[in-house]
Amino acid sequence: MADVLSTDEIQEQLPEGWSLDGDEIVRTFEFDDYMKGVNFAQLTGEIAEAQFHHPTMIIRYKEVEVRFTSHEEGGITEKDIEMAQFLNREV
Repeated sequence: MADVLSTDEIQEQLPEGWSLDGDEIVRTFEFDDYMKGVNFAQLTGEIAEAQFHHPTMIIRYKEVEVRFTSHEEGGITEKDIEMAQFLNREV
């Protein structure tokens, strides 16, 4: 099991564009059109499956909201931060 990060640790490590919302980190990615957002969500799903760390995603017109938390640990861990960093490199 991974250790849950403290609020201070999360704030120090939070990647650009991400924010803390309760026990999740969240970012809304914006796109030029709906299908680019859908394609990003599919890529995110493939990455998440490969890493076995699945986010909550909400697809809207021209944007995709992505939320990470480590349910088994009951909060945000290094794995959530790593996944957020990875997605930032993909856009």
